[in-house]
Amino acid sequence: MDWLVTATGAALVLLILRDVFHTLWHPTRHGGLSRLVMTTLWRLSFVLGTRRTAAGLAGPLAMVSVVALWALTVAAGWALIYWPHIPDAFVYAGGLQPDDHAGLLDATYVSLVTLSTLGLGDVAPAEGWLRLLAPLEALVGFALLTATVSWILGIYPALARRRALALRLSHLSRTHPSKEQIDSPAGAAMLDGLATALSVAAVDFLQYAESYYFHDGDERTSLALQIGYALDIADEASEAGHRDVRLAATVLRSALEDLAGILDERFLHTQGPPRQALDAFARDHGRQAGTGDRALP
Repeated sequence: MDWLVTATGAALVLLILRDVFHTLWHPTRHGGLSRLVMTTLWRLSFVLGTRRTAAGLAGPLAMVSVVALWALTVAAGWALIYWPHIPDAFVYAGGLQPDDHAGLLDATYVSLVTLSTLGLGDVAPAEGWLRLLAPLEALVGFALLTATVSWILGIYPALARRRALALRLSHLSRTHPSKEQIDSPAGAAMLDGLATALSVAAVDFLQYAESYYFHDGDERTSLALQIGYALDIADEASEAGHRDVRLAATVLRSALEDLAGILDERFLHTQGPPRQALDAFARDHGRQAGTGDRALP
């Protein structure tokens, strides 16, 4: 029975380490637990209404919840590993009675102290395999801390790139370049720039899938609500007389199709054409922005 408890604890630790690996270090995967937490909070923000305050908290709160889930579950797993072996396999500082500190709460205390790398030393493992396991937990705690910092430092630049692209599309839609302006070398360069930025956004959605659950602020910085103009300008440029413009329009259309495919496969599941997927993207984030069921133009 004791070893069953220990095995359960080890399984919890391995489950979380697998989730951390797929979420943070696997470039095209998203951990099952982290995805469940994020999608649940994203949908819950619908229930709370379309107020921007609730929508804006969905992404950051989801990241905090995922990190807390990881840390607490790892601590609980190691506590289950220690629990059957307390107090016989541990040494206690003077003044502590081993029989008074032999419960699950004490095992959890040892696990939290070790995971946080505090190393108070009032209760320490004495058996050989436990003496090796405790430093391993400290290494996992340190790795979890640094991975979380790296996660934050990676996701916010990705969000900034996405919002900058949306703002660029907003500028273009408000100035509305004429057909003559688009049908020119400058127009071809503009289309190439949009295709490049869309490719970067597609990669960001692959590497930082959790960025999907972040609210993009107002309508001008929301890629979901501005991407319809990219579709329109690609259609318009495909009929241009300048061959470089037509080529750039084809590349832009391919970038839009790739982005739509990634969004549909990972988040939307419409199984429809690119415009249908991007329309669903706009509706999903349009509700978060408080704009109702706005569709693409």
